[in-house]
Amino acid sequence: MEKREVYFDNSATTRAFDEVRDIVAETMTVDYGNTSSRHMKGVEAENYIKTAREEIAKTLKVKDKEILFTSGGTESNNLALIGTALANKRAGNHIITSCVEHASIYNTTAFLEELGFRVTYLPVDHDGHVSLDALREAICDDTILVSIMYVNNEIGAVEPIEEIAKIIKEKKPSVYFHVDAIQAYGKYVIRPKKQGIDLLSASGHKIHGPKGTGFLYIDEKVKIKPIIYGGGQQKGMRSGTENVPGCAGLGLAAKMVYTDHDARIDKLYAIKDHMIKGLQTMDGVTVHGLTGRDSAPQIVAAGFEGVRAEVLLHALEDKGIYVSSGSACSSNHPGVSGTLKGIGVKDSLLDSTLRFSFGAFNTEEEVDYCLEVLNELVPMLRRYRRA
Repeated sequence: MEKREVYFDNSATTRAFDEVRDIVAETMTVDYGNTSSRHMKGVEAENYIKTAREEIAKTLKVKDKEILFTSGGTESNNLALIGTALANKRAGNHIITSCVEHASIYNTTAFLEELGFRVTYLPVDHDGHVSLDALREAICDDTILVSIMYVNNEIGAVEPIEEIAKIIKEKKPSVYFHVDAIQAYGKYVIRPKKQGIDLLSASGHKIHGPKGTGFLYIDEKVKIKPIIYGGGQQKGMRSGTENVPGCAGLGLAAKMVYTDHDARIDKLYAIKDHMIKGLQTMDGVTVHGLTGRDSAPQIVAAGFEGVRAEVLLHALEDKGIYVSSGSACSSNHPGVSGTLKGIGVKDSLLDSTLRFSFGAFNTEEEVDYCLEVLNELVPMLRRYRRA
């Protein structure tokens, strides 16, 4: 079997589009001004920021001024939670989230608990969907914020965002609804105004944009405090010299992923379905969560009975195949996945699950190669483990 390089870890990060690379290079070496400078170089830089903000706002059908640039998803999530909690603490001290959120949410809510806020963690069902009944029961007079992810980063579960928003607004209209859309932006057509979303986080390097870039959509009616102070850039909401190359690249990536969007997503689902069908023919392999269009187009999580995930990951790496054994954002801190525990995965698969995640540059032929390698490696590794 000829060794190939296959990158199936796109939920960790993506290869940038060539056009994104080019605009980043241009704004680092030609149009490299500081947006706060009053000369023409500064004006040129400011135009890149303005264009990027406009392009992102168009993808969401929101106002340009409602897009705030950040350093990525983690900062966006921190600002959404800490900024709204501090700005609204007189109205209440209760926050609701789920038990399957990304570390940048649950570590932030842990910090807020230290400050005296009370946090409710909603359970999920076997498919990873938040309990709507538990949400109804949890909303009370002191609730000020609900934060639920759009797409789970480990198994690809898609949360019922519009139903959640409806319940929130029916029970207590003043409660803000934050959505971590880091794995959803670029994959779904998102309309915050129609879907009842008040704040939304996104990250550039998940959509073939630059690392270290992201944005937070903040509905103009939301009461929020900054968490970074300084020179007053971005109307005082996020001080610090703007990352012109990053923002320019992010804006272009956003425009590109929403161009021919249906075709892009159809391609991802075709790759995903091909992968799942192949995995389902293998003995002792369990695909977690829902399949097909009931789950996100880019993520497949599968448990390999009798094989440690880390061992299989490195065996695949030796064959040129790159995958993840969990959320890459926390993969340097090994531990049992809260998501897998939350959906009731049996103990024997908790340390035997890999995530395959796809992007714009992947093909079904790469899936065939990966399946061929898995069919060779898994039986061998099982025998080795038993020995």
